[in-house]
Formats: sequence, structure tokens, C-alpha cells
Amino acid sequence: MTTFRWGARSDTGRVRKGNEDSLLAIDGLFAVADGMGGHQAGEVASHVAVETLRSLFGVASTDALVRAVEKANRELVVQSDADPELRGMGTTVCAMAAVEVDGRDALGVVNVGDSRLYLLSDGSLTRITDDHSLVATLVRQGRLTETEALTHPQRNILTRALGVDANVLVDSWELIPVIGDRYLLCTDGLFNEVDEARIAATLRRLADPDEAARELIRLANEGGGRDNITCVVVDVIDASSGDVVAGDASRVRSAHLRPEPGTTPESSDTVAEPWTRRPRTNRFTWRVGAFLGAVALVVLLAVGFVWWTGTRTWYVGTSDGYVAIYKGKPGGVLWIDPQLSEVTSVRLDQVPQSALAQLSAGVQEPSQSAARTYIDRLVEQQQRATGGGSTSTTTTTTLVR
Repeated sequence: MTTFRWGARSDTGRVRKGNEDSLLAIDGLFAVADGMGGHQAGEVASHVAVETLRSLFGVASTDALVRAVEKANRELVVQSDADPELRGMGTTVCAMAAVEVDGRDALGVVNVGDSRLYLLSDGSLTRITDDHSLVATLVRQGRLTETEALTHPQRNILTRALGVDANVLVDSWELIPVIGDRYLLCTDGLFNEVDEARIAATLRRLADPDEAARELIRLANEGGGRDNITCVVVDVIDASSGDVVAGDASRVRSAHLRPEPGTTPESSDTVAEPWTRRPRTNRFTWRVGAFLGAVALVVLLAVGFVWWTGTRTWYVGTSDGYVAIYKGKPGGVLWIDPQLSEVTSVRLDQVPQSALAQLSAGVQEPSQSAARTYIDRLVEQQQRATGGGSTSTTTTTTLVR
């Protein structure tokens, strides 16, 4: 059974009047939550999240951890709907628990929002979780750099949180616990004030997890303390001695770090078989299905509109000095080019000079017969202008296609 030693601290910071963060640190289950909402609603939201985890996580599995987060989300939605003072409340949650996978000890991790889990192994700090925030999305899309994201005016906007909707997508991981590894769960009040290099240096320097958590809080306040700060530092230790054993961590890093695309994890004689799972999105909900169906419908309607416009409309134009009729839109529509339908016997000098510019651009008509009528009117106008006297003309056409 995996054994842990931990330290946990939470602080209001230097700017906020209250602390809307909550934490959970009991043997085998650790979590942080960063609440949001007015009139203490954020404090309520984060408290409900961690207390629901505490009460419901009984089975040592990652799926049970995910279900506990989903239950916390539903409870927040119910309370928000029932109490006007709590309306609009929400919270992040990032949790890690001792679980079993195929009979082996593992660490289950869940995350919603922008609180984080870090791993310090062999002196190297790696972020395990992905932020669900606007700037994090822009960074992943290559539209922002990590440096730009730190000062972006919309860096506090979340794209996912508990309490916002009855259904929530929960990211989850399963990792191998390695003796000597150190994990850090924290809210954004820490990493927005202290860069990751300094976080890593602190975690390396202070062996006692409680001292490390206290020092990280101090550094965040020193950096400005503009938000609540919560840190939970968890060490994987040797159960027989209760001490952290560093060992040769370089041989086991591939056991718990996600491999880069196209690479194969290093072999290790310290664990049976290196394995890990990428974060998984939990369940295909009816809302997701309805959204995808709506997107498909919009695409079909758009394609249908383009096809109809490109193949069922007409316009009058010119071709080699003669008036002509085309099927389609002038200039075409996306991938559908106009098709020459008829070249009439009407020369361009048989129509009014004022109409030549319009003909060059293309005069749209609702049907082929309407296009022919328009050409007849042009000929009549020219004949009246030149004194031809004729008031009725029938154009002869050459069928092209």
C-alpha cells in the first residue's frame, strides 16, 4: 500500500478579505479547490467540493474519484438554484488519491478548472494537469505564449468549473507512485505569483512537506499575494521506515510522466512495466451529442445553400462580344463555378451602352426565362433609342450546355 507524508497550508493573501480556497489532506486523499462567487458563495462552493470528495470517495478507484467530483458538481448546481445568494457560485477542484489499477497501487488524479498538480521527480518539476482556462486554451492553440498568458487581461476566465452546469467534463489520470517523488497540489494564487523554477527550487530545498508548503505561501505573499493561496505537498515514502527514499529516480521517471508524441518510455528495472494514461474526458453526454448534431445540421444547411445558390440561379453576362446566359452566381460560390448555358445572337452593340458595365459584372435573374426576357428588354431599349421602331424582339440562342 502506498504511504504518504504531507503538509498543507492555505492563506487569504494580501488583497482578498476572505479565503475562498478549501483543501483536503487525509491519508490517501488530497485536494484543493478555488471557489468563486459573491457573498461567500465561493467559499461555500469550494467547501462543498472537498467535503463531497471526503464523504463519497470510498472505493479506491479513479472512476470513484470522478463520480465524487460529478456528485459535488450536481450538489453545487442544486444549492445554487435553491438559494439566490449562492447563484452563480462555482469552484475548481484538483484531487489526487491512492487507488488500485489491475491489482497494483496507483495514484488517481482528477482536475476541473485551473488549480494544478505538479510532480517533482529527480529534481525536475513537471505539471501533470491541464488548465481549463481561456488563456491556457489560447496557449495550446499557439495564439499566445506562456509569457504572454501570465499578464493577459482575461487570464482569470475559466472554460470549465464545478457548479456551472448539471454536467461537467472531468479530466483524469492514473500514475504509478514512486518512492521519493513529491507532489504539489495548488490553486492559482501560488503559480500566478511564483514562477515554476522557484517553486521547484523550494520543493527541492525543504525536505519537510509542511515547511515546503509554508514557504510557498510566504513566497506567494512576497510576490504580491493578490489571491488566496493554497498548497498541499505530498511525499511518497518508504512504508517500512516512514522516510523519503530518493533512490535512482532517473530510472523510474518514465513510469509516471506522459511520453512525448512519437517516443517510447524508457525501460526501468524498478517497476514491473512503465504505464500511464493520458487525461480522459469523462462520458459522452447528451449535451455533447446535441451540440455535435446541431453543428452537423448547420454544416449540411450551409452546404445545401451553397449548392442551391451555385447550381439553381442564373445571370446575364457576356461571351466573345455577345450577350450570354450563365447558370450560377457571378464569380461563382466557393467551389462551384458558373456554367455558360446560352450564347444569344444579340451583340453587345445591340444593347444600351449604360447596360454594358452591368453585363460585365453579371445581372442576376431568378430563372432562365427571366434572363431571356431581360435580354429582350435591352434590345427593345436600344432599338427605341436608335429609332429602330420595333417594340418586340425575340432573341435567338445557341445552346451551349
